[in-house]
Amino acid sequence: MGARCSKLSLCWWPSHIKSNLHDLSDNDDGGKNEKDQWVGFNEYTWDQLKVATSGFSPENIVSEHGEKAPNVVYKGRLEDDRLVAVKRFNKSAWPDSRQFLEEARAVGQLRNERLANLVGCCCEGEERLLVAEFMPHETLSKHLFHWETQPMKWAMRLRVALYLAQALDYCSSRGRALYHDLNAYRILFDEDANPRLSCFGLMKNSRDGRSYSTNLAFTPPEYLRTGRITPESVVYSFGTLLLDLLSGKHIPPSHALDLIRGKNFSLLMDSCLEGHFSNDDGTEIVRLASRCLQYEPRERPNAKSLVTALTPLQKETSVLSYVLMGIPDGSVSLKETLSFQMWTNQIQETLNSKKLGDTAFRARDFSTAIDYYTQFIDVGTMVSPTVYARRCLCYLMNDMPQEALGDAMQAQSVSPTWPTAYYLQAAALFSLGMDNDAQESLKDGTILETRKHRN
Repeated sequence: MGARCSKLSLCWWPSHIKSNLHDLSDNDDGGKNEKDQWVGFNEYTWDQLKVATSGFSPENIVSEHGEKAPNVVYKGRLEDDRLVAVKRFNKSAWPDSRQFLEEARAVGQLRNERLANLVGCCCEGEERLLVAEFMPHETLSKHLFHWETQPMKWAMRLRVALYLAQALDYCSSRGRALYHDLNAYRILFDEDANPRLSCFGLMKNSRDGRSYSTNLAFTPPEYLRTGRITPESVVYSFGTLLLDLLSGKHIPPSHALDLIRGKNFSLLMDSCLEGHFSNDDGTEIVRLASRCLQYEPRERPNAKSLVTALTPLQKETSVLSYVLMGIPDGSVSLKETLSFQMWTNQIQETLNSKKLGDTAFRARDFSTAIDYYTQFIDVGTMVSPTVYARRCLCYLMNDMPQEALGDAMQAQSVSPTWPTAYYLQAAALFSLGMDNDAQESLKDGTILETRKHRN
C-alpha cells in the first residue's frame, strides 16, 4: 500500500545581478560579516523554539495553507533577536529520530546565497522541527499568481529562473540533487527582494521519501510509474516553474506542450507582460521549458546546463528588485498598473466561460464543456472545485482518465473535505486499472460523507 499512500498525498495541497556565488564556508578572508552569521548548524530545544514562536501561535503561521498544511511553518524570533522560519512536521512523518537528525545535519552543511539555508533542527520525543533563515518577502506564488497592484516584471522572472537553476546546481555539486515538490511556494524572497530556494524541500517529506506532495497534473511521468523521484524529476518540475514564470498562471504541462507543439506558444505568455519583454527571450524560455518537460528523463538537461542557458538572458538593470517584483514604488508609472475596468472585464469573461461550460455540460456536449471549463481555469482569476469536478467527469466520458484524475486531485486540493472529489478520483483510478488505490479513495470519500451527515 506504500504506492497508494504516496499518490494520495499528492493532493494535499506555497539587488543587481551578481556573478555566480561560491559557498560562504569557502571564503578565506576570515571575516564575520552579517552574511556569515549562520555558518553554524544548531540543535535547538523544544522549549527554545516554543518561546521563539510564541507557543506555536496560529498568528505566527506563515505556511501558504495555514494550519491545514500537513507540516506547518511558523515565523519565530530567537533569543539573539534573529528571525527564523520553523517547520514543524506532523508526528507520523519521522518516527526514526536518528534518520531525521542525519538528514537535517546533511542539509545543514549546505551554505549558499541562493538558498534559504537550514540553520538548525529540533528532535525531542515525537517532535521533529527544522529551523531556517527567514525570508521576509513571502513566496513566488504570492507575487506571481496573487499580486495586488502590479505584476512581476519580466526581468525578475528571468532572475528567478537563473537563481533557482544556480541553487539546484549548487545542491547537485554537494550531493543533494533531489528536491521534493519543487513549486512556486518553495521560492522565497529575502530582505533584498532577491529569490532563494527553500532548504525545506531538500529534506524528504517522510521517512521513506516517497511523498511528492503535489497534484498529479504536474507530477513527473516517471514518478507515476515508480513512485520515486530522481534528479531528472527535479528538472521536470523546474520546467513547470518556467511555464509559471512565462504565463503568470499554473498551467498543466500537458496543456502547455500542446500549445507549444501547435506553434501557439504565444498564448502561454502573460498578457500583463505585453510589450515589456523580448520575443527572443520568451522563445528561449519556451524552448528550455520544452526540454525540461521531455517524457524520457534522459532527454532533459541537467542543472548546470540550465545555468548556462539562462545566464545570457540576464540584463543589467538599475531598477530596484522591489519594483521588479511588483511591490508598489513611487517611481512606477500609473500606466503600468491594470485598471479596475480591465479587471472587472476579466472577471466577467471568466464567469461567461463557466456559464457556457455549464450549459454544454448539461447538454452532454462534453468536448465543448471541456473547452469552456479550460478557459475558466486557465485565466486563474477564480478557483472552483465544482468546475474541476465537472471537467473531470467530462474527461471520463471522453475516455481521458489521466486528465480526469488530475482534475479530481485539483478538486480535492481546493476542497479537501468534499466527498465527490474522492469519488471522482476513484472513478479515474478504476479507469486506469489502479483498483486498490480506487478502493481506498472510495473508502475515504465514504468516511467524509458519513461524517458530514452525522454533523
